[in-house]
Amino acid sequence: MTAGGPVDPTTAELRPWTPADAGALRAAVAADPDLVRQTGGADLATDAAAAEHIRRHLAPRGPRSYAFAVAVDGLVVGNVGIGAVDDVHGTAWLSYWLAAGARGRGLATAALVGASAWAVRELGTFRLELGHRVNNPASCRVATRAGYPAEGVERAKLRYGGERFDVETHARLATDPAPGVVGLPVR
Repeated sequence: MTAGGPVDPTTAELRPWTPADAGALRAAVAADPDLVRQTGGADLATDAAAAEHIRRHLAPRGPRSYAFAVAVDGLVVGNVGIGAVDDVHGTAWLSYWLAAGARGRGLATAALVGASAWAVRELGTFRLELGHRVNNPASCRVATRAGYPAEGVERAKLRYGGERFDVETHARLATDPAPGVVGLPVR
């Protein structure tokens, strides 16, 4: 990845997590304390701990949750999760994060678009939902560019440590127009 340049979709993909990704996960979390929140507060200070986190939380797939490693040139730089899959209502909740060095290039948007298309196609999901802390405008831009319009604010929805955060919810329907962004391929 060239610093500051757009994502080259020929070198970026969504793929399953493997224990070999432990070093990349550990490094991403170590470089950005905010990612500790995104990984559930897990202690990922060693490759062994990161590998165990991958084994328990990121590698298992289906039927209610799926995690995709965001990889560029084979190196994992983030995650897109699809959780709370509800077959009765055709809904799911998406989440995403990127390592600090991978941000600002459209990668999170392309990853979200790719995972969203996969959820509609492979899971038959009709309504995809996500939320971000209202104090995270970058995440709001990712959601909006990926075709997820804002729907409202849920007050004090998330708690990290002793602090509660309001969350802006966004949603995308399978019948919404495609966003003007090429999604990453899912392997």
